[in-house]
Amino acid sequence: MNNEGVDRSKRQFLTTALTVVGAVGTGYLAVPFLSQMQPSAKAMAAGAPVEVDISKIEAGQLIRVAWRGKPVWVLSRTPEALEILEKETAKLADPTSEESKQPEHSHNPLRSIKPEIFIAVGLCTHLGCSPTFRPEIAPNDLGENWKGGFFCPCHGSGFDLAGRVYRSVPAPTNLEVPPYRYITDTLIIIGEESTEASA
Repeated sequence: MNNEGVDRSKRQFLTTALTVVGAVGTGYLAVPFLSQMQPSAKAMAAGAPVEVDISKIEAGQLIRVAWRGKPVWVLSRTPEALEILEKETAKLADPTSEESKQPEHSHNPLRSIKPEIFIAVGLCTHLGCSPTFRPEIAPNDLGENWKGGFFCPCHGSGFDLAGRVYRSVPAPTNLEVPPYRYITDTLIIIGEESTEASA
């Protein structure tokens, strides 16, 4: 084969240009396929920590937020509620939360970092129904022994205002306390561990 009339610089340029165009084209084709393999923004947000501003929450008020697809309660407990929690332990199945799920910072009688703020996953530990917030004392439908708490209408489990389960109900353990930490006195991040000591 005779190569005498061939311009080698043109051949080199064309080879390089075709290689670059091929690589760019492959990249354009690969990006949509690779991006489909990444979790969606919604999926990433579902597991992400959630910030909660408690600056406007009033004593006795409960607010609800979503974290990892679950309802999470943030309750501002009154001084009266805290007093009752200290006295009403004989009726509880697990008053010291030995069998229950909570971060180390909340493994205390009030199950919280700060006594007045209680945070829990709002799902009954029996079959996952969402209990109702019943802060009133001795309502007609719950009887004179009810001192305020959370009542699961599905199967009748009751929890006090620290999420501790009462004896002789279907729920086997206390309500779950998620990991959380304080950024400031009025801003909480749910979904991140705290290094603060127990209350």
